Amino acid sequence: MNALRLLKSSLAALLLSALLAACASGGDTISGTPAEVEEIQTQLLGDMPLPQGAKISNGESLIIGRGDSWVGRVVLNGLQTPTDIYAFFQSEYPKSGWTTISAVKAKTSILVFSKADRTATVEINDGTLGGPKSLITVTVSPKNANVIAPTTKR
Repeated sequence: MNALRLLKSSLAALLLSALLAACASGGDTISGTPAEVEEIQTQLLGDMPLPQGAKISNGESLIIGRGDSWVGRVVLNGLQTPTDIYAFFQSEYPKSGWTTISAVKAKTSILVFSKADRTATVEINDGTLGGPKSLITVTVSPKNANVIAPTTKR
């Protein structure tokens, strides 16, 4: 009888821990009214439209610069399903002048866009239990950046 009671309390504690971890993962986003959040995101990301209601995760993002010339990584919490988010990027980015270079729809979907001297890679994953429906990572870098291959020592 005691073993059954111990098992029940252990399972309850495990379930509670999982729920708390899921809730805690989305707490560091830009806050304010929807209009204020959208304005801040537009100032930061410029010509890169975001899915409706998507919020930047501050702790996981690294944005260098602002507007149409920022580079780095922005992590977004999306309200729509990964399929809807994928359709959004495929539809809306070309309307903003971005050219689709590559698109792969899978469990982890990847889209690559190019515009002027920049490249944007969009990665879309399922969200977390009790959190956003989609996790979106947009990485932007200069297109033809001088990349030096590492040298090997012999």
